Amino acid sequence: MATAQATPVRPARPGTGRGPLAALRERPAAGKLLLLALAAAVLVPLVHGRWGGGVWPDALTADLSGPLGSVTDWIVSNRDSHPLFLYFFGHISNAVVLSVRGVYLVLLALGWAGVTVLAAAVAWRVAGTRLALTAAASFLACGLLGMWVPTMQTLALMVVAVLASVVLGLLLGLAAGLSDRVFRILRPVLDTMQVLPAFAYLLPVVLVFGIGVPGAVLATVVYAAPPMARLTALGLRGADGGVMEAVTSLGATGRQRLLTARLPLARKELLLGLNQTIMMALSMAVIASVIGAGGLGDRVYQALSAVDVGAALAAGIPIVLLAVVLDRTTEAAGRRIGAEPTGPALLRGWRGWGLAALVTAAVAVVGRLTDGRVWPEDVTVAIAGPVNTAKDWMVDHLYTGVPVVGGTADLASHFTSGVLNPLRSGLTSLPWWSVLLVVAALAWTIGTWRTAATAVLAMAAIGVLGVWEPSMDTLSQVIAAVAVTLVLGFSIAIGAARSARLEKLLRPVLDVFQTMPQFVYLIPVVALFGVGRAPAAAAAVVYALPAVVRITTQGLRGVDPAALEGARSLGATPGQQLRQVQLPLARPSLLLAVNQAVVLVLAVVIIGGLVGSGALGYDVVFGLAQGDLATGLVAGAAIVCLGLMLDRVTQPTARRQRQES
Repeated sequence: MATAQATPVRPARPGTGRGPLAALRERPAAGKLLLLALAAAVLVPLVHGRWGGGVWPDALTADLSGPLGSVTDWIVSNRDSHPLFLYFFGHISNAVVLSVRGVYLVLLALGWAGVTVLAAAVAWRVAGTRLALTAAASFLACGLLGMWVPTMQTLALMVVAVLASVVLGLLLGLAAGLSDRVFRILRPVLDTMQVLPAFAYLLPVVLVFGIGVPGAVLATVVYAAPPMARLTALGLRGADGGVMEAVTSLGATGRQRLLTARLPLARKELLLGLNQTIMMALSMAVIASVIGAGGLGDRVYQALSAVDVGAALAAGIPIVLLAVVLDRTTEAAGRRIGAEPTGPALLRGWRGWGLAALVTAAVAVVGRLTDGRVWPEDVTVAIAGPVNTAKDWMVDHLYTGVPVVGGTADLASHFTSGVLNPLRSGLTSLPWWSVLLVVAALAWTIGTWRTAATAVLAMAAIGVLGVWEPSMDTLSQVIAAVAVTLVLGFSIAIGAARSARLEKLLRPVLDVFQTMPQFVYLIPVVALFGVGRAPAAAAAVVYALPAVVRITTQGLRGVDPAALEGARSLGATPGQQLRQVQLPLARPSLLLAVNQAVVLVLAVVIIGGLVGSGALGYDVVFGLAQGDLATGLVAGAAIVCLGLMLDRVTQPTARRQRQES
């Protein structure tokens, strides 16, 4: 019987003997695109033959105006009689009104001098003399501008909303930090809530609580609580394992471990969450003026509605000052954790706080005795007139007729006709199924099939809601503004990464711009460009630019010095080092910058409905102003879907980021 002889196997040379499947495994993105192309080749002819091309077909649209109108009518007619509103929502509404009124009366009781000294004293105890002087000057400026009462109204709403947001965020964060199951459930919810534009939160609360302070406060709470919950959960879950093991070995109970170890170790995350909650609450409290929040936001809203730039600026400056003081104070409190105490030993600890309380009380009593509850009307500086005069001069000299550039109005017109209109026409003329394919390709390339499915379903929901064309209009504005933001942001960031002096000069500017609420950015663009889609896009660019510059600069500066040194040793020029080393290694930071640009731009483009951007933002404003909540709710749902889709197509999954790192 013959025996078969083994044939020696030669090792395959690199690059030979590989099948197409092996090549696709090495390039997963190409494999995903190939599978998507094959699916499109099969499905597109069927879809095109059944529903045709062009805009979203009417056969796949659900008319929700009738059901939503019925629900709205039922809620409005039963708001004063149904037990659900009388004994649940009614109690919540009354509690909010009483709380805001109570805080406002306390602020009035302290008087303008007492509130100013209180702000300065808190800033002094937390951050030192310089911030105390800044806080005092900021509150005095609010009075000088004639905005003391609106500032106190906004501050009262802020205090109640922040306290409620912190309590809610802490409870959710504790649950997510101590339970893996709760963390897995809450994480996608919090991720989604943090990317939604602020306008999307207004209509649901208006539907239940109506126009007024309760709806404004509750919308602010829902918008501002997620950062506190997220950072609390991360702080608790990131507690040092060695410390926790040592505490457990000493026989501590679960409650003792939480109070004596987990929470103290998470203090920095908790204060960072408080900082983020305060800033988001201020931003939302200003935007909530659209639904009757009152205060500074209402002054800005009324002035913008009348295109009164001077009055809008007079109310916008106190908003910025309030944001800067609150941001610097909470940020300084976070930095002081674990640091050595400074200042005289006699004023450290409770003694310093006692002195601050005593001085505040004394000033408040003196103010009440001298009838100083509110800022005296005869000690104000009216800037609305001069600002409007300057604005009129700009209209006469800068809007048109400027050599070479033509003027700000010409720039806005050229941007609208040359960029926004072609983009809108292109998106609205694309077959709806091609838009879904592009969304699927982008989301699947950067993430997983779940990411792609979520993005496609969100985009399809927009069509089902019957607002495909206004959504494409909004999307065109977002794409144009994001493109401008990325070009400017990456250019500035590259310069800042190469020049420490430029980065130092930019840092305070970026800090101030990142603390300003979204609403405030509409004021200067209206003064420069008037109203329309271009001004809304300009405001979105200015709002998103600081985050892009900061994230990109940090990413480029964080590149491994050894890699740069190796490139220099091989004779690479600075341009080659940037293109071939820094940008590829900083790719995760660049993708994060793109994601943040998209999210921030969308938020301001939607608010741009107040200054003529049209599309979904206008539908929301129209629904709120005319009481047509059906139209507003449909537009709000489309905004949610659009924000979810844009986030998914620009945010790599954790798995993908690990593969690239």
